[in-house]
Amino acid sequence: MAVVTRFAPSPTGLLHIGGVRTALFSWLYARHHGGKFILRVEDTDRERSTDEAVKVILDGMEWLGLSADEGPYYQTQRFDRYSEVLAGMVSSGHAYHCYCSKEELDALRAQQMAAKQKPRYDGRCRDLKTPKPNIAPVVRFRNPLAGEVVVEDQVHGRVVFQNTELDDLIIARSDGTPTYNFCVVVDDLDMGITHVIRGDDHLNNTPRQMNMLLALGATPPVYAHVPMILGADGAKLSKRHGAVSVLQYQEEGYLPDALLNYLVRLGWAHGDQEVFTREEMIAAFDIAQVGKAASAFNADKLLWLNQQHMMKAPVAVLAAGLRAQLALLGVASDDQSLLEGVANAQRERSKTFKDMAANSAFFFRTVETIDPVAAKKHLGSDATPLLETLRGTLAELPAAEWNAGAIHDLIAKVANRYGVGLGKVAQPLRVALTGTTVSPPIDVTVALLDQAEVLRRVDRALAQSRSA
Repeated sequence: MAVVTRFAPSPTGLLHIGGVRTALFSWLYARHHGGKFILRVEDTDRERSTDEAVKVILDGMEWLGLSADEGPYYQTQRFDRYSEVLAGMVSSGHAYHCYCSKEELDALRAQQMAAKQKPRYDGRCRDLKTPKPNIAPVVRFRNPLAGEVVVEDQVHGRVVFQNTELDDLIIARSDGTPTYNFCVVVDDLDMGITHVIRGDDHLNNTPRQMNMLLALGATPPVYAHVPMILGADGAKLSKRHGAVSVLQYQEEGYLPDALLNYLVRLGWAHGDQEVFTREEMIAAFDIAQVGKAASAFNADKLLWLNQQHMMKAPVAVLAAGLRAQLALLGVASDDQSLLEGVANAQRERSKTFKDMAANSAFFFRTVETIDPVAAKKHLGSDATPLLETLRGTLAELPAAEWNAGAIHDLIAKVANRYGVGLGKVAQPLRVALTGTTVSPPIDVTVALLDQAEVLRRVDRALAQSRSA
């Protein structure tokens, strides 16, 4: 049997990490088995669905690289199909029209609660022979009155529901629009879904959906209900824990592979391995290895994993991320060679692209000011002769020899000439070039900058040190 999975978000809110993990598990399972992954937008709730949320879903999936083999499909474009199936179910007796008013249902609910009974529809229209005039009915699914529904869940194991606990679900509203549970059933049937991987908050929907599929003559898919993600404090994940739009992680400078690596490990393990490439995740992933317990979101662990991925990422990927973050700082650069050189120099010193850009902007724009504390410590009068000598030797270095090795030798010679440690020369030069005391190794920093720009910045620092 060819595996077909789906990710079916509702665009009633932004795509956050809980939804992304569900999408990832579904995508990985399909890829692992050489199957098909379908993207379906469940947008039947027109009052709450927004175009913005749809765009975030599509943009987020694209950024993450969770490419769909089919879709996106939209439920609002399938109403004719839902109407066709509804009519067939009513005709076959698997569904019926219900004419109960809201007042009747409210009274029934109150009566049941007063008797300490579980509130549920009592089927009073189930065998109604004559339509009630001047009332637009809803359509209810005729759920079996006896027996049980067994869900062989890939995460939770065998879960049994008694049909006596399941009332007759509304599958179409009085205006004819289909409801969520019914649309899901028709979509999963039509799209040939073999495995449904979703949050365990949907587990109670599963027996109803299975009964409807059976009524339609279909074999229900295999279900796997994954546990929710909690905040580090054990509370339901909220914005303060990181339940933000997935695109915010892009804006904050995370690598998509690092975020996916982090999410796959929330509830799933493969030995003691922590860092996974995308290919390793596909090869190792098995939904049956997902645990039942909820997982806690840990922002520090995500940050650590992002740094691990940045240290291993192709330099072109790093350069693209750096360029995007520099643009957010108002710094533009089309110099691919410089971008790659800086990204490579900063990769082990950065946790995110945002960090990298903030610490690298001096490579791409003029340093307007020098940190006063750094200047006081490193650009005093004792630094003047060191910088003057160093400037002279740097100015004489042929352009063809402008590289980190040659520059390191020049700095070392100046240090030896004055009988000081390498840092006594390197640090004033670093402050002169960056305006701060932090940069990649000084020889690499100098080599990445244009020779004329290095001399200009040293001249400015000399003017400051001479006046100190």
